[in-house]
Amino acid sequence: MPSQARTMLLAGGLLLAAAADAGQSLPARFESDRVYLEAQGATGERLRLYTDTGGGLFLKQEAVERLKLPLSPLEDPEARRELGDRAKVTRLPAFAVEAGIPPPLADDGRMMVLPSALAGPQLPGASQDDGILGQAWFSGRIWTWDYPARRFRREAGDWKPSPELRRLALGFKTDGHGNRVTDFPRLQVVIDGKTHSLLLDTGAMTVLTPNAQAELADGGPSERATSMIADSVFQAWRKAHPDWRVINNAQAGMGSAMIEVPEVIIAGYKVGPVWFTHRENRNFHDFMSSFMDARVDGALGGNAFRHFIMTVDYPGAAAYFRCIAGCRDTTPR
Repeated sequence: MPSQARTMLLAGGLLLAAAADAGQSLPARFESDRVYLEAQGATGERLRLYTDTGGGLFLKQEAVERLKLPLSPLEDPEARRELGDRAKVTRLPAFAVEAGIPPPLADDGRMMVLPSALAGPQLPGASQDDGILGQAWFSGRIWTWDYPARRFRREAGDWKPSPELRRLALGFKTDGHGNRVTDFPRLQVVIDGKTHSLLLDTGAMTVLTPNAQAELADGGPSERATSMIADSVFQAWRKAHPDWRVINNAQAGMGSAMIEVPEVIIAGYKVGPVWFTHRENRNFHDFMSSFMDARVDGALGGNAFRHFIMTVDYPGAAAYFRCIAGCRDTTPR
């Protein structure tokens, strides 16, 4: 290859790599403190994906068929044993990537395809989506949720926190060699004077029963962000604080109760009240904790993060917070 042509090709490759790592705003839609990504193609194709730091990574079969996306066999032997010949993978459609939705970094950008019946039960009344962008999609990158301004951004690889941001260390499960096994982030917050480890879960959501919605009387929709807490902690709070509001039969379909926690301290910022939805101990102490570096008591969702600009640095295992409204600073000056 002539030297000039080689130089031009290398320069072009470097420019493409730089552009890919330059950071970008995503086509995000914030709905009651939950984030969807929505893209539309030139001929009317549409894709709506739920972003969920505490969730899986897949496209639903119906969306794949509707968009006529090419399929290839899933090579993971464990998944094949569970799903059999139905185990397929595909990639995000080109129009979605062009709109600013990046493919996952791992597995050559491929995503699992699941029949809706296997994609996780929808709560009664929950909005339908075409798939979930979960922990494996967030892996390896830096992301910023600007909840008050309703903006979501992928940061450049060389992003650095500004001095006013509050850092909170995150825990991730690793193997004996220190390699990341999963990318479910664990953070610590203070509630009622005690430190609790929780899943950082931007996708935690609920659908309220008519009774719960009437009791809240806050004008919000029935489908909204929530936080979650294991039964043992829920009961301890209820016993210690009989004045904390509890709504029984608050979640449609499941009948779960909710408790209103007056204050949660996140990175030195006190916010609240924050509603936590009840879950059985096994949901978090056993199942979810098996994917994390330490036991978690529940999940902290968008109804707590709504006060912040929050950046989660997955490679650096840290979250950074800047409070925009509704916070009290608890750090000494």
